[in-house]
Amino acid sequence: MTRSTGTRQSANSKARIRATAGAGLLLVGTLLTGCGAEPGDIPLSEIRPESPTATPDPTPTPGVVGAANAEARNGLIVSRAYTDAARTTSAIVTLRPDGAGQHQITQPPERARDDRPDWAPDGSAVVFDRTDPQSGTARLWTVTTTGDNAHQISQLCDTSSGTADCANEDERAPAFSPDGKQLAFSRSWGALDQAHNNQVQYSDLYLMSPDGTNVQRLTFLTNDKPHSGTVSNPSWSPDGKQLTFEYRTSATGQPANSRAIYVVAADGTGLRQLTPWELRAGDRAAWSPDGSQILFTTYPAGPDNAPGGGIYTVHPDGTAIGALTPAPSTAFYGSAAYAPDGKSIVFAQAPSGAGADLYSMRPDGTGVARLTNTADKWLDRPAWGTAAAPAVQVAPSEAPSEAPSEAPSEAPSAAASAGPSTAPSAAASASAAASAPAQAQGQPKTDDTQPQDEDDN
Repeated sequence: MTRSTGTRQSANSKARIRATAGAGLLLVGTLLTGCGAEPGDIPLSEIRPESPTATPDPTPTPGVVGAANAEARNGLIVSRAYTDAARTTSAIVTLRPDGAGQHQITQPPERARDDRPDWAPDGSAVVFDRTDPQSGTARLWTVTTTGDNAHQISQLCDTSSGTADCANEDERAPAFSPDGKQLAFSRSWGALDQAHNNQVQYSDLYLMSPDGTNVQRLTFLTNDKPHSGTVSNPSWSPDGKQLTFEYRTSATGQPANSRAIYVVAADGTGLRQLTPWELRAGDRAAWSPDGSQILFTTYPAGPDNAPGGGIYTVHPDGTAIGALTPAPSTAFYGSAAYAPDGKSIVFAQAPSGAGADLYSMRPDGTGVARLTNTADKWLDRPAWGTAAAPAVQVAPSEAPSEAPSEAPSEAPSAAASAGPSTAPSAAASASAAASAPAQAQGQPKTDDTQPQDEDDN
């Protein structure tokens, strides 16, 4: 496989894995770009936890975090959007909190997919993954809020090297830590199980510096259970001490073909399952700014984009699961995220058989308002940051064609309480491109492909 253009790492540079003192990690050798581990180092696939990990104190710690976010500014929303009617190429766009002023900030090659964006804490940049149309593997990229200086973050492996630790290597779903000093991301690698939809051998969470150095493995869910599933979509707690992530099991996983949200401490200890398998929670969960709630979406079994899921909240200790959206539902729900001030939620929703748009609601599920009316773009995976609109403003080319309205018609249930949201103004423009990417090797099909696609798991 060839490396995507734009990488900043030379053939001789090294991405070093840090040694970690916490339970659950061993000392890890240097991982060379292009040739795996050096002689005598421990290959990534051989890293094993030293001992079982303990469960951390699940008590939410809003305190200072909540107070700090009380004055947070609700800036631009970032989202994934398709650039062609066939949904074969996707880019990253920003928009105002009222849904207007869509502005495309990445320019993917034809048939490539830019996806899973996340804001830098200071609002200066967006990190995302780009899936190559030829290899089907993803790499991590970053771009400024204005769309400048787009470049690939140094990747861990050169997949053309032929080493076991670099075979089918894939990096995706990056997430900035609250202090901006680390990126959490999903890494998959190893042989493919051709008998079960090419499920990749290993998949776990990693941490690294935003420049691609200081890499360390965080979880070991698939270490002793190869081909058992895919780990992805990390999200940090506001205090930076914990992360949630999705574990999506394969046909050979236990249980088979399911998904759930897990929690792990930032030092790799305290791994625990947060949501029950029967809920089928997936994609990127989101922590409330005060750390007291975790927002997540459920997906029914069967074809991706099928209606019937919903948006829920749960306490960090796994208690008090409550639905914010109607159940049963006739709509598809995508991932959701809190506003920086915690008073609003942005989420993706699609009526049965239609494309997805972005909506907002209060944290208790009331006050639902439609933000966008561009269903052909299938807007999804929103993240709400503090960045203001670019200083140079142009007339928005893709503002909603109708004023925000209350939707859906079904009355949502309450699971929390909060006040209405506030929305600063901004404006920008959007652009487009087009054509059909290869599916990433070893990755399950996601809920953003075609509505008719079959669920891999």
